[in-house]
Amino acid sequence: MAAVCVFCASSLTIDPSYVELAAEVGSELARRGHSLVSGGGDLSCMGAVARAARAGGAYTVGVIPAALLELEVGDREADELIVVDDMRTRKGLMDRRSDAFLTLPGGLGTLEELTEVWTSRFLGMHDKPVVAIDLHGLWQPLRDQVALMVERGFVRAESAAALQWASSVSEAFDLIAAGLADPVLMAPSVGEVLEADPPP
Repeated sequence: MAAVCVFCASSLTIDPSYVELAAEVGSELARRGHSLVSGGGDLSCMGAVARAARAGGAYTVGVIPAALLELEVGDREADELIVVDDMRTRKGLMDRRSDAFLTLPGGLGTLEELTEVWTSRFLGMHDKPVVAIDLHGLWQPLRDQVALMVERGFVRAESAAALQWASSVSEAFDLIAAGLADPVLMAPSVGEVLEADPPP
């Protein structure tokens, strides 16, 4: 069993199909015997994935900053609801509690979470699978942007490939399973290290 961190939306203004996708992810996560690590909210996709995971028997962990607890209506049904001081602490704890990362369509917070674990993956800071599902094309402009950065030499092709894209929920969990079974710690280039952590 692996602890899978799912990054997704908490917006109430999105198309219901995204919430249905999140519920499908939660159900499949449980079916495969995994536990869930989430941002600890109970709204929209974040709530749907947690409820579906629990309905399937999965153990769920939510990590939420105190300032967002009431705003996001914290997932008080979580097996563990961990309240932290700030967003940085939240992300660090979610990272440490997780064996793999799965990103669904989401907003700025989801995008930031995705790019952080993706960057740390290709910098060799962890060897955990990083997978994203994009069934409705929300992430296509990001994929195009990264392809352009590869073409112009800003990003190595291997670094771009540190994030794997799935076109279905089952494919996403298959990619996670493969990454867990055969973890590979990447070796960053000197330029990538300097860009991520520039000298003083």
